[in-house]
Amino acid sequence: MRVVIFGATGMVGQGVLRECLLAEDVREVLTIGRSPTGQRHPKLRELTVADVGELATARDDLVDVDACFYCLGVSSVGMSEAAYTRISYDYPLAAARLFAEVSPQVTFVYVSGVGTDSSGQGRVMWARVKGRTENEVLDLLPNGYAARPGYIQPTHGVTSRTRLYRALYVVASPLFPVLSRLFPNQVTSTDRLGQAMLRVAREGSPRRVLAGPDLA
Repeated sequence: MRVVIFGATGMVGQGVLRECLLAEDVREVLTIGRSPTGQRHPKLRELTVADVGELATARDDLVDVDACFYCLGVSSVGMSEAAYTRISYDYPLAAARLFAEVSPQVTFVYVSGVGTDSSGQGRVMWARVKGRTENEVLDLLPNGYAARPGYIQPTHGVTSRTRLYRALYVVASPLFPVLSRLFPNQVTSTDRLGQAMLRVAREGSPRRVLAGPDLA
């Protein structure tokens, strides 16, 4: 498979990138983002762009891609709806629209989150914005999916870029085995999430909104 990852420097993206590089059936991984990952691997190519919403320079690189894992995202804390929409709606839709033109059969997995509002009309700003994004991705691409993980534990050296989150994950790490047993459908890890997304790329899924056991 040829795989494209957006947001490979974030916590989820790091985990997905690791699993893609380990997968025997993935022959090439292209990361697209504003900063390089700092990794070196024979399968890995990196494309740095100034604006993730402007992908004209990436057009040729997205032809004949098998899977795209869209992991780019930010916390909505302290952000206006306009700024959050730019990152969580405009950016992923720019990628999905371009794929619809050059690789319409791509498996496109947009990482959303548990609690996303499919109506796009709710009171919670982030859930409303991501709900709109999910709906348009699914409409644009016949093999588009929305992944809604709950709690994600970073594993295998993966770290969050947010200092507060890094501290919280350190505290929660000893509890992860217990949480996994008590809440198996609400808890996953970066490696398990990456493996689940690859499984969808290989096999598809009868559900286009992936949650709970689909991602655990």
